[in-house]
Amino acid sequence: MTVESTAARTPRRSAGSKAGTTGTKRTTSTTKKAAGAGKSAEPALVQLLTPEGKRVKNAEFDQYVADITAEDLRGLYRDMVLTRRFDAEATALQRQGELGLWASLLGQEAAQIGSGRALRDDDYVFPTYREHGVAWCRGVDPTNLLGMFRGVNNGGWDPNGNNFHLYTIVIGSQALHATGYAMGITKDGADSAVIAYFGDGASSQGDVAEAFTFSAVYNAPVVFFCQNNQWAISEPTEKQSRVPLYQRAQGFGFPGVRVDGNDVLANLAVTKWALERARAGDGPTLVEAFTYRMGAHTTSDDPTRYRHDDERAAWEAKDPILRLRRHLEVSNHADEGFFAELETESEALGKRVREAVRAMPDPDHFAIFENVYADGHALVDEERAQFAAYQASFADEDGGK
Repeated sequence: MTVESTAARTPRRSAGSKAGTTGTKRTTSTTKKAAGAGKSAEPALVQLLTPEGKRVKNAEFDQYVADITAEDLRGLYRDMVLTRRFDAEATALQRQGELGLWASLLGQEAAQIGSGRALRDDDYVFPTYREHGVAWCRGVDPTNLLGMFRGVNNGGWDPNGNNFHLYTIVIGSQALHATGYAMGITKDGADSAVIAYFGDGASSQGDVAEAFTFSAVYNAPVVFFCQNNQWAISEPTEKQSRVPLYQRAQGFGFPGVRVDGNDVLANLAVTKWALERARAGDGPTLVEAFTYRMGAHTTSDDPTRYRHDDERAAWEAKDPILRLRRHLEVSNHADEGFFAELETESEALGKRVREAVRAMPDPDHFAIFENVYADGHALVDEERAQFAAYQASFADEDGGK
């Protein structure tokens, strides 16, 4: 398997095509389109489920979902629906002043659920701050994700309890953490793998490039999973790279593959393949899930200022949840009773999240001064005293209450 033939594979290519020749042509074509045509380019990618819900064959990746059952498909659909419901509730809570900020995953459910369900329990995940679907797959209670965004804690869960690290706000730094962790478990003799999630914007960060270098040189068992939602806040991908992002892996000496980010089956299959490579000692892989952020970058952002409504409308037609629902219906894998029960469960989840957030106790006002220095510091003591006086002034103004 070569880097280019793997990355450039399309679902309509016949199994008898010559991998090397087809891969070169596809890669050259994609590169030219990316450099010249920008967002109008149609990328070559791995797809197992079309936007219309039709299952298509792929000679290389079908084997990784060959044993999937109707129950499994319903499970993937449930995961995506409940993750979207949680995300919508969090967005509403922020708009109501209950959260300080929220980073929505709207439109990226398939990339996260597909890749998340490909992981083993002993694999370790390093997320950014938008991987709510992956957290769901790792068994992290959705309400625990909201504490940081409400300002009541610094994370909300034990990373080692679910092998799911705390959210990382510094863009791209978790790629280095993941690489170091992967190098460490190799020395420990473990056969587990590590996965690092980041976006297209983070792919331009120096930390990510350094992680690529170290992981390649030390053959670290890490999968770099880039959710390319095409907008790094207001910056389109073509302003960051003249080639598709998965091709960056070639310069570091390991495979890169582009997958339809709105196809949950393709994300499941490609991530399984990449994780198996890592566990087998074949080193890192870069997976670029080509998807779309249907909402704002965060709730402080207004995407209407930098992108057009027709662009979003085109991607809504490729909605990952609608795509799998169509497949379930056409294949008679789910009936109206299943969808109705899931709707009820979805509403119950929204209610539970809303009540849990509003019941979160306020943190100790002085906790901000803890753990700044291991042995304390005079300046911190001074700032604490000033803050105490400031807090006391409110009680004085209120008649000592």
